[in-house]
Amino acid sequence: MFPVHKSVFDNTMAELNIVNIASATIRQIVALAGRLEEPLGESFVHLEMGNPGLPPSKVGAAAEAEALAAGAAGVYPNIAGIPQLKKAGSKFLKAFLDIDVPGRCIVPTVGSMQGTFTMFLLMGQRLRGRDTILFLDPGFPAQHNQVKLLGLEQESLDIYDCRGEAMEERLDAILSKGRVSAIIYSNPNNPAWTNLTDEEFRILARVAEKHDVIIMEDLAYLGMDFRKRFGVPYTEPFVPTIAKYTDRYVLMISSSKIFSYAGQRIAMVCMSPAVADRRYEFFEKFYEMPTFGDAYIYGVLYCASSGTTHSAQYAYAAMLEAAVDGKIDFVDECREYGRRAGRAKELFLANGFHLVYAHDGADNSQPISDGFFFTVGYPGMTGDKLQEELLRYGVAAISLPSTGSRQQGLRVCVSMLSDEKQFEMLERRLKAFHNDFPVN
Repeated sequence: MFPVHKSVFDNTMAELNIVNIASATIRQIVALAGRLEEPLGESFVHLEMGNPGLPPSKVGAAAEAEALAAGAAGVYPNIAGIPQLKKAGSKFLKAFLDIDVPGRCIVPTVGSMQGTFTMFLLMGQRLRGRDTILFLDPGFPAQHNQVKLLGLEQESLDIYDCRGEAMEERLDAILSKGRVSAIIYSNPNNPAWTNLTDEEFRILARVAEKHDVIIMEDLAYLGMDFRKRFGVPYTEPFVPTIAKYTDRYVLMISSSKIFSYAGQRIAMVCMSPAVADRRYEFFEKFYEMPTFGDAYIYGVLYCASSGTTHSAQYAYAAMLEAAVDGKIDFVDECREYGRRAGRAKELFLANGFHLVYAHDGADNSQPISDGFFFTVGYPGMTGDKLQEELLRYGVAAISLPSTGSRQQGLRVCVSMLSDEKQFEMLERRLKAFHNDFPVN
């Protein structure tokens, strides 16, 4: 029965060797919630895990089944990607982002997780003394951990109070130290669901060229700013991207959310030709491959996994082709996340919570879109305290400090709010929490 007694909660934390709830990984929070469910006999409301909450693409599943039947499982895939995927990826980028990336610069990875991990490694090697990754935070906690695991340094810029022109001054101060090799962010943002403006893209392009850094743009939620009608092939508005402003970019485009194909772990790393073809002295000596693209594909990816699952590449190629041909409207299908977010926000706001990252742009005139994530705070509570107390009431989420944010609050993921029962449970538990912790 909720709330979980404090002693039971503390003992379960100790059993799982979780020292600090605020720095616990998403998977640790999932494990903690699962362990607490056992004695209680009640399910948690899971707002911590970004599992797709929609059925996987039938187009992808059918293409993968066909590839398996044809014997793909018995043949190593081309490390650089099958021709069908590289061609489809290039067409997809043109159709929905209006950018030209040749197939030779597109390579499949085992999800964007492998894409960022391997790319971070190369970014830390490309120039002597450039051992730092700059995060536009808040961000995906796993990417912070990847940089840490690789032994690289990291800097953080919390965009909460530096939108618009203020961003350039802060970026310039960090980059002037000469240690940063790459900047990474997601757009729409995980967890804030903010979106960069045209002005901010231009700022990023300027500082990238001024300080010789590469922009890593994670487009896991491509097109899911539902305030605009993205997702119609070869038709404006196109999905915003840094690639329209500079050629110093690497894009990560995952199948996990846009096609709900997370289980097969496949994404694309898309390098601009300017990035892929640039030659580096270190790569020539270390990998005996002077260009960035070759060092990445044949030096790093080969050692990481010797390729991405053969059949999944056929699935991804088919889904991309279907989207370009107008047979899959992936943005419209994902609009369900916006509906869930709108309803969940109402429940939180009705029970004393407030949105933390609530607006886009410098003037705070544009409320954020409803989508996969949003962020909430509660008066008088730090992020870790709020996370712990909500867990005791059967609501699992992750803290904002774990995402690199300097603000206090939680990330809410709505993907698992799949039916009316889940919303009723959430409402009931938020009300109980609010009654026990009234706002003055």
